[in-house]
Amino acid sequence: MRALLQRVTEAGVFLVGEGGTEEALAAIGPGLAVLVCAEPGDTEETARYFARKIANMRVFEDADGKTNLSVLDVGGQALVISQFTLAADWKKGNRPGFSKAADPQTAERLYLAFAGFLRDEDVPVETGRFRSHMRLRLANDGPFTIWMDSD
Repeated sequence: MRALLQRVTEAGVFLVGEGGTEEALAAIGPGLAVLVCAEPGDTEETARYFARKIANMRVFEDADGKTNLSVLDVGGQALVISQFTLAADWKKGNRPGFSKAADPQTAERLYLAFAGFLRDEDVPVETGRFRSHMRLRLANDGPFTIWMDSD
């Protein structure tokens, strides 16, 4: 599993329709934007591990300016978006390949499981729509971005 974790002041996701029209799907205030990608071999336990780590990761500043607080500590939210392109194989040629991403059925199951496990950790979660063309708008705070890989 791979995830790109971003501390945000706000984030929103929009479904892109015919002619580029947008429909708002979800939005959050301060918290985390999490792009997540399942890979072959990932399990629900992998998704649970990522959710637990993200819920408790200290990426928010305390009163002294130290990153000592988690999204739970600050009462933040999470916007979770499925992003198979995090599994891109870009080293050979100029067109990235995505064979390292999990098959769509497995990916959707693990994406939904991850969002559910994050909720189980008491993080308020909003999601995008799996296998849909979306636009993500966010204000990265810091910027503070962490790449997570189960390998």
